[in-house]
Amino acid sequence: MNLPFDPNAAALPRGHFIGGAYIEAEHILPLTRPSDGQPLGAIPVADAEMVDRAVAVAAKAQRDSGWGACQPRDRTRAMHAWADLIEAHAAELSWLESVASTRLISQIPGIDIAVTAEQIRFFAELADKEGGALVPTRDDQLGMIMDEPYGVVGAITPWNFPISMAGWKLGPALAAGNAVVLKPSEMTPFATLRMAELSVQAGIPAGLVNVVLGDGLVTGTALTGHPGIGKVSFTGSTLAGAAIMQNIARSGIKPMTLELGGKSPQVVFADADLDLAARCIAGSIMFNAGQACVAGSRVIAHASVAEALSEKLVALMQPRNPGPSWLEGSGYSPAISARQLGRVDEIVQAAIRDGAEVVCGAASMDRPGFFYQPTLLRGVDQKNPAVTEEIFGPVLTLQSFTDDDEALALADHPTYGLAAGVYTRDLSRAIRVTRALQAGTVWVNRYGRSRDHILPTGGYKSSGLGKDLGREAYHANRRSKSVLIDL
Repeated sequence: MNLPFDPNAAALPRGHFIGGAYIEAEHILPLTRPSDGQPLGAIPVADAEMVDRAVAVAAKAQRDSGWGACQPRDRTRAMHAWADLIEAHAAELSWLESVASTRLISQIPGIDIAVTAEQIRFFAELADKEGGALVPTRDDQLGMIMDEPYGVVGAITPWNFPISMAGWKLGPALAAGNAVVLKPSEMTPFATLRMAELSVQAGIPAGLVNVVLGDGLVTGTALTGHPGIGKVSFTGSTLAGAAIMQNIARSGIKPMTLELGGKSPQVVFADADLDLAARCIAGSIMFNAGQACVAGSRVIAHASVAEALSEKLVALMQPRNPGPSWLEGSGYSPAISARQLGRVDEIVQAAIRDGAEVVCGAASMDRPGFFYQPTLLRGVDQKNPAVTEEIFGPVLTLQSFTDDDEALALADHPTYGLAAGVYTRDLSRAIRVTRALQAGTVWVNRYGRSRDHILPTGGYKSSGLGKDLGREAYHANRRSKSVLIDL
């Protein structure tokens, strides 16, 4: 597969995708390539009227096509065909994904595209395997729990993994019989638009997958507050998630799934395999330059191994071939924008003023684009900004402990509880610590999601509400109805 391409010659879809066709509008929101800081044109912003149009089209398509009432296996077949097309267009989708995002074109086909297709197939297979139930009642009664689609699901995806996050939202919603109006991040919309176009080519009725472009303030507010939206699914920052909850409360109650921010700990015990732990920790913060909600940015190591672990991390946190995301030889991602690059450095410098010791990094790279040096900070307490704030960049803090209770106290965060990592050879300790950690996902002797889409993901505390992936995501896109019949 010949993946590198000329970003200046790329043909980029720029309109809204509604009812199976592109809808042109005035392009007013400028885009910038994070790899070199060069302009990438502009996209339109869907106002309340355009969002209303998309929701009406989605509702009509869901109703008229019979998508939610058809044989579930028909949905399965169409979604499998869609996954096949996504894989067949992996090169094109990779080009579209890499030009505006931080994702490296060398990784996109085998990770982002492959995972997206797998997720769609996974949810497609739930369509005829999950459903209502008969429940025990008196012999002269029949009790049933029926379930049904909401109708139209409103989805908002982030910029860090654009196409795979679209798969998170579209897969379960469509398998459950809904139509979707999706707003991708205004910074990374292109692969999602093409993915929506492929859904129609695969036989999914036009109007079931709609993509509206725009920002959160205008388009996101109109979408999440629209009375025709039956359920909202959002992945992004905790601050934005709180704003969505407020908007929904003002405009009418509806269910929502929110996968939000994190400040995840990685706890390394004295008996851990240090080489394994160091590889996992460094990999978790170097991947996509730390721009992942589950990034394990707080390392908490036993005092007896903290120094050795620090040395191993420094050796592994050397950026290899930072460069444009569309070049196959590039091995390290930029920050998504100049603003995000500035925010990362602002928090790092505040942490240093507050007493943090710089082990490595702590500055922007002197090169085109928005690149930040992989950074390791020591000597931080629980109030240090690098410990409290979700940085969303390649920044680790390292703290030490002397006993398990202290480790758990350091691991606990007052705001976030998305994920955690544990490194130990002691199975009993691993289970005991896993039970005690306040996190929606815990990885032991590894860090990061696998390709087991059956495992749901979601956070505790302000890291989210509800679950993505797994059976839980499918059921979150269906509503239940209790029925009792006297015979």
